[in-house]
Amino acid sequence: MTHRETLRMPLADVERDGLQTGFLLRLLDEIDYGLVLVDMRGRVQHANHLARYELACGHLLSGSVGEAIGACTAALGQQLMDAIQGAAQGRRKLLYLSHGGHTLPVAVIPLGHALEGPCASVLLAMARQRVGDNLAVQMFAREHGLTPTEESVLRALCDGSDVDEIARRHGVAESTVRTQVRSLRDKTGAHGIRQLVQRVLALPPVVPALRGEACFPRRPVSSQFQFV
Repeated sequence: MTHRETLRMPLADVERDGLQTGFLLRLLDEIDYGLVLVDMRGRVQHANHLARYELACGHLLSGSVGEAIGACTAALGQQLMDAIQGAAQGRRKLLYLSHGGHTLPVAVIPLGHALEGPCASVLLAMARQRVGDNLAVQMFAREHGLTPTEESVLRALCDGSDVDEIARRHGVAESTVRTQVRSLRDKTGAHGIRQLVQRVLALPPVVPALRGEACFPRRPVSSQFQFV
């Protein structure tokens, strides 16, 4: 059985094959991207913990399980619903939602095949907001013997900060940060900042401790939830 066929199996069939619902939901929580499953009308069927955190913050999108996903403006809401309707017919789309200084790229993905008719569920995959939040960066730092300060500099570089920005933020001279960058290169074997950042970006997406659980509780698993 292929991976796609497994995702499209009814939940009861998945459980008969040994993949329990709770296990699959925990798996989604271990993915370092916000994932929201909605139906054709935009009603939230499930959200992993990073998505629940984003929806609870309400910067651009909001909602809870069992309710229609909302947006901070009518225009963004219409843009999102148009993309969901398109995905229900098999069309993928990448949205760049932006308002009030907040930006959130969202991939709208049909969980079905265009030749099989409208699909019952659509996946909204949110972009990772901060590369430095990936727990794998901490593992990378330990593996290469980085000091806490070097790890902090590495995270800042991966989040797009320049050397002068890091120096201002830490209250040190630029030469100090450049020394730390040279140490990072020596310890990791990277030829430059670009290669170092590329290595970090290629790390597995390991999620840190769960966030936002209190403000966006998970819906109990029910027989209505299906992977389609």
